[in-house]
Amino acid sequence: MKTFPSLALQNLPANTAGATFVSVQSMGRTIFLSPDIITFMEGEGNYTFIYTATGKKYLVSKTLKSLAVNLNDNFIRVHKSYLVNTDYVVERVEDDRLLRMSCGKEVSVSRRKIKEITGILNHTNLRATA
Repeated sequence: MKTFPSLALQNLPANTAGATFVSVQSMGRTIFLSPDIITFMEGEGNYTFIYTATGKKYLVSKTLKSLAVNLNDNFIRVHKSYLVNTDYVVERVEDDRLLRMSCGKEVSVSRRKIKEITGILNHTNLRATA
């Protein structure tokens, strides 16, 4: 298969040197999503749903693990099926078993990761307010 590097990054903003994006096919077009606008990802086998801050939901045929490699440190794995952007966590519910996101969705936290996630979110909240 031939690749055309001059055409591949055609619709990206000009100031994207060194930045990583997640490519998504939507209605016959390729959209490059910045990790900054992704609120969380939900994995289902070899497919992943990507939820954005604008309220859109995209389906990609990649695993959650393969997508996590290209993301920044704001993303944490809270469950086997969820990867969350800590910038969009609004509230912790039910003894930290659920995270309420800014888009209104709730994400489950696995029992084994509750302490770890609580520590990370407490540290993130302290850092954000300082």
